[in-house]
Amino acid sequence: MALDGSFDQTLSRKAMKAELLDAETELALAYAWRDNRDEQALHRLITAYMRLAISMAAKFKRYGAPMNDLIQEASLGLMKAADKFDPDRGVRFSTYAVWWIKASIQDYVMRNWSMVRTGSTSSQKSLFFNMRRVQARLEREAAAVGETLERHTLRQMIALEIGVPLADVEMMEGRLSGSDFSLNATQSTDEDGREWIEALEDESEQASEQVENAHDRETLRHWLSQAMAALNDRERFIVRERKLREDARTLESLGQELGLSKERVRQLEAAAFNKMRKTLEGQSREIRVFL
Repeated sequence: MALDGSFDQTLSRKAMKAELLDAETELALAYAWRDNRDEQALHRLITAYMRLAISMAAKFKRYGAPMNDLIQEASLGLMKAADKFDPDRGVRFSTYAVWWIKASIQDYVMRNWSMVRTGSTSSQKSLFFNMRRVQARLEREAAAVGETLERHTLRQMIALEIGVPLADVEMMEGRLSGSDFSLNATQSTDEDGREWIEALEDESEQASEQVENAHDRETLRHWLSQAMAALNDRERFIVRERKLREDARTLESLGQELGLSKERVRQLEAAAFNKMRKTLEGQSREIRVFL
């Protein structure tokens, strides 16, 4: 359901004019959709309860999300509810749909609150939408009796009230206390001020590290060449096919090509590795090669 900048008001007016379904009509529409996939019944059911979706979306405007987007997410939740609703359970569709609409809106708000993932578990979601309300109530109650709650004590009380770990409260407090800032923003009001992105550490490989790594790779290649040179032709072939190919060959396929049993190929491979190990140990006592 695509919504432009002004369509939310038009949709709201249409929703308010939609029919009110009685229990029998609602049940008949639900059966028609579930059993016969009657799209007209589905459309009528969703249209009738769009006012419910819009009303719930409006309750989340304080989180800064555009109303159009909130209505769209509420609509998606309403459609999910209609698709999963079981009329045999004896529950009104509106009662069932409330959960799906709310869940859809909450997921959207949490996804878009910050580029840093705010949380996805049930406890984190409960904290996100209830922590400030619970905190304000606890502070009011303390002020009413002339007390001032310390920050750590307040966090502990919030964790106990909502039923979540203290660490989750501390994490969520940090998430909710700030907002995202552009790395291209300047560090001062001066037009020539340095951008924040320039203060980030460069994690790429430095020139000195590139030289050291290139030297190490060349040394390893030299040692490996000498270790391979100590093998006979058959042993070199087995090591190359088993360890130096992207798609390593099996002992069985090598045995078929060499006219040997799989066990004999395994023994030759082990003997070759043992020769290479001794050669490498002779080259440097500092390298440990696990073959």
